[in-house]
Amino acid sequence: MANRSKQDYPVSEVRRYIEPGPILLVTSQWQGERDVMTLGWHTVMEFVPSLVGCMISGGNHSHELIRRSGECVLNLPTADIVDTVSRIGNCSGTEVDKFSAFGLQTEAASRVKPPLLSQCHASFECVLHDDALVDAYNFFVFRVVKAHVAPSPKSPQTLHYLGDGEFMLSGKHISRKRLFTKVS
Repeated sequence: MANRSKQDYPVSEVRRYIEPGPILLVTSQWQGERDVMTLGWHTVMEFVPSLVGCMISGGNHSHELIRRSGECVLNLPTADIVDTVSRIGNCSGTEVDKFSAFGLQTEAASRVKPPLLSQCHASFECVLHDDALVDAYNFFVFRVVKAHVAPSPKSPQTLHYLGDGEFMLSGKHISRKRLFTKVS
């Protein structure tokens, strides 16, 4: 392994290297009002039950819809809709019906009220599992109650946000299964 020479870097920009995962499009709905937002700050917290933590800013229209309804759908977009993903993230659902404005096709979810996005590779129906960190940090913990995934491609090209309007695409997949121990 080669050593790498490093230099000082602005701490406000570290997210460009450690952003947690692929961009998601979060759909929400409460009392007949619905929204969709672009989300980059999330993390898997547990496998069983399947828990996902999401930081949803209090300034986002979706925040209040999710807070009141206690549910949402986490939709996984792919590189082919990066322009739509960017546009969704740069307007407010209080001013724009994003579903109409961006031609989003929806499907009914089976366990929650917010819709699935047909253009996305996967959709995960979620209910609020824990809101203890919402007031202090806008951090929601969701339990995935139903998952829908397109069978193909097996490894879709997802988007990863680097900040300042730049994205990175998921890359080549490599396997090191032989180095992992089986857990029973």
